[in-house]
Amino acid sequence: MAITSANQLELLQTAEAVAREKMIDPGLVVEAMEESLARAAKSRYGAELDIHVSIDRKTGKASFTRVRTIVDEEELENEKAEFTTETAKPYFCAPAEGRDEYWLRDGQRIDPTETEPQIGDAFYEAVPPVDMGRIAAQSAKQVILQKVREAERERQYEEFKDRVGTIINGVVKREEYGNIIVDVGRGEAVLRRNEKIGREAYRNGDRIRCYIKDVRQELRGHQIILSRTAPEFMAELFKMEVPEIYDGIIEIKAVARDPGSRAKIAVISYDNSIDPVGVCVGMRGSRVQAVVNELQGEKIDIIPWNEDAPTFLVNALQPAEVSKVVLDEDAERIEVVVPDEQLSLAIGRRGQNVRLASQLTGLDIDILTEEEESKRRQAEFEERTRLFMDTLDLDEFFAQLLVAEGFTSLEEVAYVEQDELLVIDGVDESTAEELQARARDYLEEQNKKALEKAREMGVEDSLVEFDGLTPQMLVALAEDGVKTLEDFATCADWELAGGWTTVDGERHKDDGVLEPFDVSLEEAQNMVMTARLKLGWVTIEELEAQAAAEAEAAAAEAEAAEA
Repeated sequence: MAITSANQLELLQTAEAVAREKMIDPGLVVEAMEESLARAAKSRYGAELDIHVSIDRKTGKASFTRVRTIVDEEELENEKAEFTTETAKPYFCAPAEGRDEYWLRDGQRIDPTETEPQIGDAFYEAVPPVDMGRIAAQSAKQVILQKVREAERERQYEEFKDRVGTIINGVVKREEYGNIIVDVGRGEAVLRRNEKIGREAYRNGDRIRCYIKDVRQELRGHQIILSRTAPEFMAELFKMEVPEIYDGIIEIKAVARDPGSRAKIAVISYDNSIDPVGVCVGMRGSRVQAVVNELQGEKIDIIPWNEDAPTFLVNALQPAEVSKVVLDEDAERIEVVVPDEQLSLAIGRRGQNVRLASQLTGLDIDILTEEEESKRRQAEFEERTRLFMDTLDLDEFFAQLLVAEGFTSLEEVAYVEQDELLVIDGVDESTAEELQARARDYLEEQNKKALEKAREMGVEDSLVEFDGLTPQMLVALAEDGVKTLEDFATCADWELAGGWTTVDGERHKDDGVLEPFDVSLEEAQNMVMTARLKLGWVTIEELEAQAAAEAEAAAAEAEAAEA
């Protein structure tokens, strides 16, 4: 097909038709046509030439131009498309009559007879239009299709990028390797196999409601990622069914799901006259039932939110009854005691109930029966009784009295106010003084032995004299290879106090060297910073600046969360 013989307006008409069909800018289609014609021209005149094609947006006329640019002599690579300043000089003259050629400098035409060539100048000269054979026409078609697809992807991304986190309705188009391709109106989206609720099956033409989980810019494939298993999908469904949530009177604080089986959702009301659970359930369960139907019968427990973690956990473990809750905030673990007959209900089928409660509260949950908890408390009681009997030379009855009054260690007996010992039946001032004297003597003897052992292991005086470290701590540090103040200053706070690490969604315990001595993370951090100050590694000013920066970052994060 020869461009010269074709109806020039046909190019523009084709561009407009394609743009309307694909809902993209006609200018992008014309640019694709220009690139395809340029490729055809290169195949005719030579691939090493730099050929530009321009289609007039009003007449449809295609102009073919060869471009040569002046470059530094050392950078010259393609003599067909590049000049040096010397080779360009013969072309810096008035154009021959009838020849369509000109020079551009910084995008502006220049008169070559009034200036000297400079690096970056570009020489344009017209070349005859090409006849597009079958192969060239096919190549041009591929270029146009590729450009149109790129424009479609870009348009789709721009349209849907701000809709992440919302629900969209679509029509099932086809299935590919277990993934569902969904027509969402002005584009296609994909519902991946792992984002489907287990029992769901779809046929072409079925209507489907999904949550837009992500919108990505990719070179190929789908950009809109859908989900029906995301906890946010359930939250958005409730927002659609419950006007009070949409209006902000009720807030969904947390959602945990076992997709297609069971879910728990925690809600709070900012109006004391409104029951958040009752409002979400609706008249005769109409509101929650609408969500259940959309989620293929997924059972939903609606739970009142509470700032107090133990209280919230008791609610989250419904329908099981809880006898006692013990919270370890540092470890983010919580211990729950339930009646023996409630154990299976609290754990749930295949651990479902406790797993969902753990997801909802963000805490690791240990469940014990009352019998197991009683046995453990009895074992702790006997262990502490034996400790006081062996170290203080007491009979069993007297040792049990100490434990019953809440004493758990020798340090408590040795350094507690004497009045706290006098409340024990049968303990007078002389007895209290004797108890404390025995406890102190024993502790001093243990400290002396531990200090000698630490020195034998090579612990230096700089660490021995450091405030806050007991002889027993020095031994533990030495066993871990920490024997100098410099060694101690290089430790991380979690290496000393222990902590938790989350890997692939599972929390793992990191044991600390000083964890057996009940050293908190904050105490460990203060000790390490003090050691670094003593060594001159940091200054007070640097620590204050770091603390101010951390406080500012925390405040900004809190503001962003509120927004």
